[in-house]
Amino acid sequence: EALGLFTGIGLSEAKARETLRNGALSALLRRAVLQARSALGPALDKATGTLLYNTAARLKDPKHLGFLVGYIARREILTDLQLSAALEYVRSHPLEPLDVADFERACGVGVCITPEQIEEAVEAVISKHRAELLAERYHFNMGLLMGEARNQLRWADGKTIKNEVDLQVLHLLGPKTEADLEKKPKVAKARVVPAEKQKVAVVENGDVGTETQSLLEQLRGEALKFHKPGENYKTEGYVVTPNTMALLKQHLAITGGQVRTRFPPEPNGILHIGHAKAINFNFGYAKANGGVCFLRYDDTNPEKEEEKYFTAIREMVEWLGYQPYAVTHASDYFDQLYNWALELICRGQAYVCHQKVEEIKGHNPPPSPWRDRPVEESLLLFEDMRKGKFGEGEATLRMKLVMEDGKMDPVAYRVKFTPHHRTGDKWCIYPTYDYTHCLCDSIEHITHSLCTKEFQARRSSYFWLCNALDVYCPVQWEYGRLNLLYTVVSKRKIIRLVETGAVRDWDDPRLFTLTALRRRGFPPEAINNFCARVGVTVAQATMEPHLLEACAREVLNEQAPRAMAVLEPLKVTITNFPAPKALEVLVPNFPADESRGFHKVPFHQTIYIEETDFREEADKGYKRLAPGQPVGLRHAGYVITVQNVIKDVSGRVIELEVTCTKSDVAEKPKAFIHWVSVPLACEVRLYERLFLHKNPEDPSEVPGGFLSDLNPDSLRVVHNALVDSSVHSARPFDKFQFERLGFFSVDPDSEEGKMVFNRTVTLKEDPGKA
Repeated sequence: EALGLFTGIGLSEAKARETLRNGALSALLRRAVLQARSALGPALDKATGTLLYNTAARLKDPKHLGFLVGYIARREILTDLQLSAALEYVRSHPLEPLDVADFERACGVGVCITPEQIEEAVEAVISKHRAELLAERYHFNMGLLMGEARNQLRWADGKTIKNEVDLQVLHLLGPKTEADLEKKPKVAKARVVPAEKQKVAVVENGDVGTETQSLLEQLRGEALKFHKPGENYKTEGYVVTPNTMALLKQHLAITGGQVRTRFPPEPNGILHIGHAKAINFNFGYAKANGGVCFLRYDDTNPEKEEEKYFTAIREMVEWLGYQPYAVTHASDYFDQLYNWALELICRGQAYVCHQKVEEIKGHNPPPSPWRDRPVEESLLLFEDMRKGKFGEGEATLRMKLVMEDGKMDPVAYRVKFTPHHRTGDKWCIYPTYDYTHCLCDSIEHITHSLCTKEFQARRSSYFWLCNALDVYCPVQWEYGRLNLLYTVVSKRKIIRLVETGAVRDWDDPRLFTLTALRRRGFPPEAINNFCARVGVTVAQATMEPHLLEACAREVLNEQAPRAMAVLEPLKVTITNFPAPKALEVLVPNFPADESRGFHKVPFHQTIYIEETDFREEADKGYKRLAPGQPVGLRHAGYVITVQNVIKDVSGRVIELEVTCTKSDVAEKPKAFIHWVSVPLACEVRLYERLFLHKNPEDPSEVPGGFLSDLNPDSLRVVHNALVDSSVHSARPFDKFQFERLGFFSVDPDSEEGKMVFNRTVTLKEDPGKA
């Protein structure tokens, strides 16, 4: 019966069968067709059938179906243009009853466009573009004429306008000639610089920085199809109540239509690379749309919160280049949240429950036998919870709703006899995330509550709770998490790594916490660029670390001045040194752009080169220093030639005696090597991946668990490296490119007389790495 009903309105059999597979769509379409047939008779023309199908397919709220079908059946909505306007109107006006007169004006009901009006409108448009039409003839963009005519006559039939345009153009230009039929020559397009390489200066808090334009472009409101402030009700799935529009009006009066987001970390651990995406998304979306972003600590679990986490979180947000509009805490609102909990009980939407934690775990826990207890009883018991008359786990306050994942009656409050870092012993009950988060968003008038996909199951409780209390309801939007291979980011697992001595602390440079990345020398711009390249995607993204490293190289190549360092020093004495004391050599900070300045390094009779830059016998293809094979010294303007090789008793080469010749008179050498003279002693830490496998937490890949997958060579410490004296005033986190060795950053362990450098990344990606 349904198949015949659908083919009877002009659908092909294949399209009708496809529609039947969609239960919700087929039910709506069946209702629409039966209603239209009761008014127009069993035979519906294809145009009417198309309008009915589009109504059923595009209508967001089924309660308006009969209203819209009535207009189609009465031949008052005749075109898809009118239908689109009608659908937009009902979406934008969720409250009943609709203003019928306003609706009909918005949809062009009863508007009759005469052929004379169409003729006059087309004539005016052609007159406006007459000169260009005569010059370009049929190569002119006729769509422009169509568009301008339709703008004047919104509800006119498109085919009729096109026919009139064609007729009047033919009258003006005459029939097409051979020249008109020739293809218009293509104009060469200007070369477009890739978006991620376009840098735009941004002034914020008095500082000028650079930001990847592509990230801002991705976060523009139109690009993400997010609702505008105050238009929350246009979001699919948003629950509209009789109070919604009044609450939104109050919300707009408070915010002035400003975009407001928030970044809500739990202060029980250090932020990691996944949080960098969340920071960029929340702060970046607000910034890209002229709004503000709150940094709000979700401090509802005092057992695991420490002051160092609060401090480190804010430092990392600001390090990434974002300034919070305000720093708030969930605990700022504990009094209001408690009063709302009392209100929820009074409205019959929450109750005190005595089921144990183990009983309500999982997806199908037994229903609470206390769900229907009297309001007065729950109020008294909730007061007893607040006064500490129940032990931990003996009572909870639960909300009466079923969440999207089937979880029933989530907990709103639980007992915890733990002092809070901000409220002390005032409370022994603390609210949960499910209860706190949406209400804090409401208090702060957040417009877009952005969170990762695992919180999608909480969206229903988010809307339910705001509406149950009749408070302003923001909109929750979910996006995909960002994960990296060869690492773990779980707080619990990082703590295990620290406890077992596998890493030193949360900021060990082998980890991918943000403090660790900063310590290793990753610039914040590189992390932001990496997030931009991952994209603002809904799907979860699991990336290779080398992609982050590539972003670091790009930024450091522009930011890190050059210096020379030697990791495994070999002493070289120049027997014919051309001066009685050390010379000064000017070295460009950035060889590709000497306008960025120079630094001086001493050039003495004694220099040090890398052990690997000398061989006693030069193999085929070896281009560096060997007896009979001179090399040039970078920046010095000299070529050195081996005269004597000095060894210790074990036969190990410990010194070379060489002669030098000025580069402009010597034969051009096969290679130039770096060197240091009158150097500073330093320690250099070279890092590799902490784990051997891509997914150290996957039992199928690592059966022994992530602690069994540690790379024994993840850290190599070079204790007696040498670096040129130009870096002597460097401070922790200053960055350099050590020529031929990689990019390095000064570690906070540095002290007077002994600098410590972390290698951030090598100069090029190692193709041998997986």
